Amino acid sequence: MGSVTRRQFGVAAAGTLALSALPRRLRAETGKLKVGLLLPRSGLQALIGQSCQKGADVAPELLKQRLGVDVELMNADTESNVDTARSRAERVIEQGANVLVGAFDSGHTSAIAQVAEQRGVPLVVNVAAAPQITEQGYKFVFRNFPPAPEIGRNGLVLLGDIFREAKVEPKTAVFMHVNDTFGQSMAKGVAALLPKVSLPFKLLDTIPYDPAAKDLNVEVSRAKATNAELLLLVCRLNDAIVLRREMVKQRWSPMGVVSPGSPGLYEEQFSKGLGKYADYCITNTVWFNPKNEITHAFAAAFKKRFPKDEFAFHAINASYTFDALLIAADAFKRAKTTDRKALADAIRQTNIPATDRVTFGGPIKFNAKGQVEGDASMVIQNLKGKPTVVLPKEYSEGKLVFPMPKAG
Repeated sequence: MGSVTRRQFGVAAAGTLALSALPRRLRAETGKLKVGLLLPRSGLQALIGQSCQKGADVAPELLKQRLGVDVELMNADTESNVDTARSRAERVIEQGANVLVGAFDSGHTSAIAQVAEQRGVPLVVNVAAAPQITEQGYKFVFRNFPPAPEIGRNGLVLLGDIFREAKVEPKTAVFMHVNDTFGQSMAKGVAALLPKVSLPFKLLDTIPYDPAAKDLNVEVSRAKATNAELLLLVCRLNDAIVLRREMVKQRWSPMGVVSPGSPGLYEEQFSKGLGKYADYCITNTVWFNPKNEITHAFAAAFKKRFPKDEFAFHAINASYTFDALLIAADAFKRAKTTDRKALADAIRQTNIPATDRVTFGGPIKFNAKGQVEGDASMVIQNLKGKPTVVLPKEYSEGKLVFPMPKAG
């Protein structure tokens, strides 16, 4: 290298002084958005976290094409542990993350939200339904996912659509749910909403259980003993497999197994692990919008990146993770800076049309609490080993089967 002259040094020094005099927002401008992506890619919830990760892996190229925004993913594994989620959030912030996205599990997300608020770093929640996440008065937390009571309400209302379409009404039901943060939130919502929703069945019992349980013999026996015609189920993936196997073992075949809005029943491992016994289970939940052009583009990019994976098995996790990154990229494009407060302000002003999102619902807008409003649910039934939209009819990909055939 050649030596630096006094004049060159003076010019450089003047440039440095001029830069330091610029407002912080302008100094923060950059051509790349660094996203700290926090997901449970190992531990109890690893399979679902990995499913979310697939949606994120597809996002940077597609967002570059559609928005002209460069997104750099800073992947962090929460290891299905709340304390780890908190420490990983701290770490990616120290490493320069401009915005956080995550974290699927409500407990993890609550811990990360506290860190985000303390550090003044925007958090865009991809999937997590515990109501308290957006009830703390946070200014840097934004959730593009409905809270549990809303999911539960939408799911219960769709039960009526199922019964009307099938022209069959169960008279009794039993409710089983995981006892984690999400499951308890859903249980409170179901308990509060059932008396207000016009449904034909009487709820005979509510049975909580541990999502990490390896044996659900006692809980399934108790549910079977009610002689309920319908099983309402709020589950996760691993416990859903354990529970369904126990139902088959005990030869309990209710009229239907329906989740009013939880993961598990529509997952790939549920269908692959249970084969024919996974078929006809129903989840009334948020989903991707098969009518939107961006959904087709995302699905095509997903298939190109993961040719051995069926997109439908990753519908919620991948799609909501992509939309969370879309929100961050859209805000960055409008803010023209990585300044954290400016990014939060831009996210707060988000208005992405319903036709420009992958997931099903209205425009993506956040209320004063940082909660998106207007997400909608569909009836998803496992048919021939694949989660399939059966209602509403205008979006259906298959015909509803209810009651479900007896296992045998």
